[in-house]
Amino acid sequence: MRLLVLSLNTFPYPPSHGAAEVRTFNLLRQIGPLHDITLVAHATPNATEANIQTLKTWVKEIKTFPLPDRGKTAQNRNPLQQALRLAQFVITGTPPSVTFRFSPEVYTWVTQQVETGNYDAVICEHGVNEMYVHPKLRHQVKTVADIHSSVYGWVFDHLQAGASENPWRDRLYLPLLARYEKRYCAKFTHIVATTPDDRDHLQRLVPDANITIVSTGVDLDTSPYRSHDPGGQSLIFIGAMDSSHNIDAACYLAREIFPLVKQRYPEATLSLVGTRPVPAVKELHSLPGVTVTGRVPSITDCLKSSTISVVPLRAGLGIKTKTLESMAVGVPVVASDRGLEGMEVDIAGVPLRALRANQPEDYVKAIGQLFEDAALRQQLSENARQMIETEFTWEYLGERYAQVLSS
Repeated sequence: MRLLVLSLNTFPYPPSHGAAEVRTFNLLRQIGPLHDITLVAHATPNATEANIQTLKTWVKEIKTFPLPDRGKTAQNRNPLQQALRLAQFVITGTPPSVTFRFSPEVYTWVTQQVETGNYDAVICEHGVNEMYVHPKLRHQVKTVADIHSSVYGWVFDHLQAGASENPWRDRLYLPLLARYEKRYCAKFTHIVATTPDDRDHLQRLVPDANITIVSTGVDLDTSPYRSHDPGGQSLIFIGAMDSSHNIDAACYLAREIFPLVKQRYPEATLSLVGTRPVPAVKELHSLPGVTVTGRVPSITDCLKSSTISVVPLRAGLGIKTKTLESMAVGVPVVASDRGLEGMEVDIAGVPLRALRANQPEDYVKAIGQLFEDAALRQQLSENARQMIETEFTWEYLGERYAQVLSS
C-alpha cells in the first residue's frame, strides 16, 4: 500500500525525546518494509539531513514543511488571553493547543495528494494531526488515527485524580473536548488506541467507531535483561519530570509514601530519574534519602542498579513506558492501577508479574515484601520479562498495526 503518514507534532528520529517519537518511529520501522511510506513532518531541529537520511532506511520519502509562524498565536497565561482562547475553542470546536500548530500549507498539500490518487491510506500518528484530514477523505481512502491517548480521557482523568494543573480551566474545557474528540474521530475509518481504558473513553464518545488496541512496546536491544539482582533497598521512579502526571507521582512518592518506607527501612533510598525536573520536583532532593538526578546517560543502567521500580501514578491514561522498561530490564515493579494500565499482571490464570498498590500503606506493604524476599523479586522479574517478550515487543505490535492497515 501507498501510505501517507502524518507526524507533524514530532519528527520521529532519533526516538529519544518522548513517548510519541518512540511509538511513531518503532511502528514505522515495523511496517516500512511492507508498504511505500511517505512521512510528512515539520522541519523541527531534529529534522536534520543526517536524521532524514537515517529514517529513509524505513520510509520511502520524507516531506518536511516549515514550522508555522507562532508569533501571533503564542500561548499566554494572561487572563484575557486565556479567555480569548476559550472563546476560540467554543467557536471553532478545536482546542487552541491544536490550532496553535496548524499549517494551512500542509492541509492543502495533504488534501491535494489524496484527491489526485497518490495514496491508498492516510495515517495520523497522534490525534493532534487530525486537523490535516478533511472529513471527505474517508470516502476516498482509508483514514487511520493512531491516537496515542484520548485528550478528553486525559483531562477527565487528571481532574478525577486531583492532578490537574488548572482545574478551573479544565472543567470548562472538558465538555468542549468531548465534543471535539467525537467530531474528529468520526473522520476516520479506523481508530487505534493503546489500552482498553483509552478505547472505552473513545467508544463512549463515538459508539460506532472502529477501534483496535495496539499497545506501546519496548525495544529489547536497548532494554536488556539484567544479569543479577543487586539486592539492597533502593527505589527508583523514572519519567519526564515536567509532565503533570509524573510531577504528581514524584511528589506523592517522595512526600507521602517514601517517609513511611524510611521509618521501617532506614537505609532505603529513592531516586527520581528523568529529564527537565520542574522546581516542585527539584525541591524533593532536600528530603532525607531522596535524589533528583535530572537527565542521566542511561536510564537502563539506573534501573539495573535499583531494587524496585515504583510507579505511583494517579493520573494519565495509556500504557506506561516506564513500567514496560522496568519490566524488560528485570526490575520488580510496584505500581498503581494507572501505572499498570493495559497489562495483565495479577489476575487469575496468569503468573504474578507485579505488585499493585494505590494507597500509601499498600505501597509500604508491597515494597517491604520485596525488600525482604529475594525469591519474590526474582519471580516478578522473570514473569514480567516473559510478558514483555510475548506481548510488548515492537515486532509483535507491528504485526497488529499492519493488520489494522490491511483490514
